Amino acid sequence: MSDGAHPRVVTFGCRMNAYESELMRGHAEAAGMSDAIIVNTCAVTAEAERQVRQTIRKLHRENPDARIVVTGCAAQLAPERYATMEGVTRVLGNREKMDPAAYAADAGETIRVTDIMTARETSAHLLEGFEGRSRAFVQVQQGCDHRCTFCIIPFARGPNRSQTPERIAREIRGLIASGVAEIVLTGVDITSYGADMADGPGLGGLVRHLLDEVPEMTRLRLTSLDPVGVDDGLFRLLVSEPRLLPHLHLSVQAGDDMILKRMKRRHTRADVVDLAHRLRAERPDIAIGADIIAGFPTETDEMFANGLALVDEAEITHLHVFPFSPRPGTPAAKMPQVKGDVVKERARALRDAGARRMAELLQGWVGRTARVLLENPGQGHSDHYLPVKLDDPGLTPAASVGTVATVAIGGSDGTSLLGTLA
Repeated sequence: MSDGAHPRVVTFGCRMNAYESELMRGHAEAAGMSDAIIVNTCAVTAEAERQVRQTIRKLHRENPDARIVVTGCAAQLAPERYATMEGVTRVLGNREKMDPAAYAADAGETIRVTDIMTARETSAHLLEGFEGRSRAFVQVQQGCDHRCTFCIIPFARGPNRSQTPERIAREIRGLIASGVAEIVLTGVDITSYGADMADGPGLGGLVRHLLDEVPEMTRLRLTSLDPVGVDDGLFRLLVSEPRLLPHLHLSVQAGDDMILKRMKRRHTRADVVDLAHRLRAERPDIAIGADIIAGFPTETDEMFANGLALVDEAEITHLHVFPFSPRPGTPAAKMPQVKGDVVKERARALRDAGARRMAELLQGWVGRTARVLLENPGQGHSDHYLPVKLDDPGLTPAASVGTVATVAIGGSDGTSLLGTLA
């Protein structure tokens, strides 16, 4: 390995994996696995798995003496496939990877993967903080009870399981005390939070509880929200609570009703537009992001046009575009596929639309001041999750990492705001 002193983690896929990778690094280091390379895999598409296998082979060639531990969703779904790869010494499932004992020298068998669909608890090790970081992710739930036709993740992550509000609040207090400036609530399907509990509070109830119980928490964000999961309680908080930052990301996936139906999504196109309009009617400056899949099976030109138009109708600025790639084992993989070149062209058109809306939003901030959480020297994100670069960050305490600085915005380069300390 390059440094020879600490375990290395190579992460694929979602933000949840990135969160969990930090915890695994600590578990491996505590177990004395200084020569280990942990590959935290993704299984969202066949292409994602191909990249994982390619990376494992490359890592073994470059580090022939290192122990390679493979874990994550791809390992959970097909552990034998990875156990037989040259250089792989241990395969851990999604439950096992959070268990410090799984990294011990005497942990035992090469494959340690249990049936994730039987899981009804969350690991005691999921709620750990990133001490010294400017922003920390707190996992409030795990798993998903829905069955979107393009998604294999419920079978890799298991059913919905929620942490208790009291435990989440305790963790956040510790993070704030350690110097973390901003908290992000995360999970596989956070709008299902509490559905597995008797008299569960729901996500809106959880957020209200956290705001009341942790008054020292001044900056709170939420990760991807299912549009139909934004109930009245959560909506009121999104438009009225200043500590809940004015940016949210919606798991939209498509802008055409027939495609949404074939995806087995629970919302309609009108639901997305209506939610966006209602949010802006009461909090006009709120920034809205969305995930959209380009070229889902059976998508016609007209259906795609509906999705493209949604970007403007819902005023989506933080757009994440995913060209459809069939995942074996999902119903969508068996549907009539859109030609690859058409998928790429539609993805490009969506990205162009998103970039245009983002550039317009950035330009609208020129001449104003913004609160910016500095995550790296001279760089950070505003309350609206807009990237900001300081022209001259200097070495003053006001520009130190982890600080929430007031920045005078003097310009934009089309992808970031440019400014100076106010």
